[in-house]
Amino acid sequence: MGNHPKADTIMAPPPLMTLSDIGVNLGDRWLLRGVDLSIHNGDRLALVGRNGAGKSTLMKLITGTAEADEGSRWVAPQTEIAYLPQVPVIKGVQSLASYVAEGLEDSHEIFRAEALLQKMGMDPARMTEGLSGGEARRASLARALVTNPDVLLLDEPTNHLDLPTIEWLEGLLRERQGALVLISHDRAFLRALGNGMIWINQGTLRTRTAPFDQFEDWSDGIEQEESVRLAKLDKRIAEETRWSRQGISARRKRNQGRLRELANLRIQRAREGGLAARSMSITTGPAEGGGQVVLEAKDVSIAVETKAGTRPLVSHFHARIRRGDRIGVLGPNGAGKSSLVRVLLGETKPDQGHVKTGFGLLPAYFDQSRAALDQTGSPWSVLCPDGGDSVEVAGKTKHVTSYLRDFLFDDHKMTQKVSTLSGGEQNRLLLAKIFAQPHNFLVLDEPTNDLDMETIDLLQEVVGDYDGTIMIVSHDRDFLDRTVTSVLAFEGDGKITPHAGGYNDYLARKTGAESKDKAAAKKKKQAQKEKPKGPRTDRLSYKDVHALETLPKEIDALEAAIAKNELRLTDMDFFAKDPAAYQGVADKIAQDKQTLADKEEAWLEVEMKKEALDG
Repeated sequence: MGNHPKADTIMAPPPLMTLSDIGVNLGDRWLLRGVDLSIHNGDRLALVGRNGAGKSTLMKLITGTAEADEGSRWVAPQTEIAYLPQVPVIKGVQSLASYVAEGLEDSHEIFRAEALLQKMGMDPARMTEGLSGGEARRASLARALVTNPDVLLLDEPTNHLDLPTIEWLEGLLRERQGALVLISHDRAFLRALGNGMIWINQGTLRTRTAPFDQFEDWSDGIEQEESVRLAKLDKRIAEETRWSRQGISARRKRNQGRLRELANLRIQRAREGGLAARSMSITTGPAEGGGQVVLEAKDVSIAVETKAGTRPLVSHFHARIRRGDRIGVLGPNGAGKSSLVRVLLGETKPDQGHVKTGFGLLPAYFDQSRAALDQTGSPWSVLCPDGGDSVEVAGKTKHVTSYLRDFLFDDHKMTQKVSTLSGGEQNRLLLAKIFAQPHNFLVLDEPTNDLDMETIDLLQEVVGDYDGTIMIVSHDRDFLDRTVTSVLAFEGDGKITPHAGGYNDYLARKTGAESKDKAAAKKKKQAQKEKPKGPRTDRLSYKDVHALETLPKEIDALEAAIAKNELRLTDMDFFAKDPAAYQGVADKIAQDKQTLADKEEAWLEVEMKKEALDG
């Protein structure tokens, strides 16, 4: 066919930027080597790898803010690249609108910056001084988005964003033109956006054009192939080493070449597998003893003072949390999720109502603000505040250095100040701290921020195997779906609604309810236009009125009976004395819970009917 292309051959569009044979050397090892990467218009690439693998370094190489030790970088003329770093730094003091608009060529277009900030829930006139970490990230994200660059690089853009903002950002990024490279631990975010993958593993960069859903199968297959190949290489090195020890004096000259080959094999093995990433390890024993009722909230209300007056965060909240419950807490930033958690744990008092804690409650609290970490101390002193060199984990004593290595701390970092650690390292230290204390109630407030996917997967497994009670506040939809069986949803004006299932179950139910509300409103509007016919139906039946009067009393009686029987089951001698009676009480509790659920459903149905008629 010759070497000339056909006249009708469609040429692929040129890339926006290219990295060729890039290498980054850290002195003792190559962080990246032999990296080739091209980014085209329309690419939405998920950049994946462990913490420390070189993801942020690759981002800086793409932007040109970092230089490689070898290789070259090319950017197409007139191509604009914008970058949101993992830890944004805002220098100087100015209004948010001015800061965001700095990237715009025409200063008169500041209205674009103002509109974008308002969409992200921020006041354009507010000054940059005193912003929290999450606020600084949102402002920097707005600055990266406002110019609509050809290549947009986002390093953990969803950290500290709430679900409504994350979903808004998803829609915006899905519709924008140009190229996108994303580092994120949020699988749902990557699934919604990614049409390709970049995977950095042990200094090697691999790419694939495919939805992010295929990442697990793709990466697992490569790791299995690498494992087989390295095992064969190890076997060959062992055979050559055994031969070398048998003596080479008889054929010294010829065998020197074979020894050099052995040395080269060892160098190859060290380069390809000697720097394999360590895996994090979390050990937590069975939950400590305690009662079947973890805590009970009755008529809890929490409010906050604002410039506009008092704003309710929680209004007349009732809940009973039982041992083994796995609860997710959902809601926008500022809704009051962390405030509710602190009240339930007894750290603060509610404005109204009370919380009663169950027998033997031992909470372990992962606070997203990391208040439990002494920033002036070291990881060692955080785990051993009274001195010493050991911690007790799951009933066994472990040296603090060994325990910190389980959480991927290098020895030299164990005595550094906590304030010098990265966000991911501080989160791992806080996890190490809470799992080294006795507990039967894990309360995790935004635990996945700044963690890589492998660590999140491990945490998910630990939470999944935990036999105590769990409450998780998170904006990570995938993590919630994998770990909780019910959610408490903040739905505005202090209202908190319980829902069965994980995040997607809640979303489906909410979407369905909104659709039903729209349909009902449409039906009501049509009915108002029509002349009513037949007998009146604008009042409750006798049966409904009777149900409204009697069901609350029956529900209270069932709850009291369940609580009384659950208290009986906390007696450890009961089972030993009479196993059959113990099982009978357990069966009665299960039966009463089902009856309770049925009566609550019946009461809710009649109450909704009454509200509709009153409306």
